[in-house]
Amino acid sequence: MKKSISREDAESLAIEALVWLAQDRDLLPRFLALTGIEAAQIRQAAQEPGFLAGVLQFFLGHEPTLLRFCTETGKDPALFEKASALLPGGNNQYYS
Repeated sequence: MKKSISREDAESLAIEALVWLAQDRDLLPRFLALTGIEAAQIRQAAQEPGFLAGVLQFFLGHEPTLLRFCTETGKDPALFEKASALLPGGNNQYYS
């Protein structure tokens, strides 16, 4: 049975992933470089539509990072694609 999630669950997952990412000295610079934002802009950027989906897509784009996060937090990796589809700017093809 597939677990369904709400948009609030999707936002919570993205925020948890962002906090986890922000604590990693190796991954944070990579994320910042790919997004084009500076560390000081993260809070402001997180308010923009599409940013949280972008966080999830960052994890989906790098399986070792996704699996490490999921191992450390007990999350199901499949939730990332579902969550991304629920957020503005995410991959909404999941439900089409």
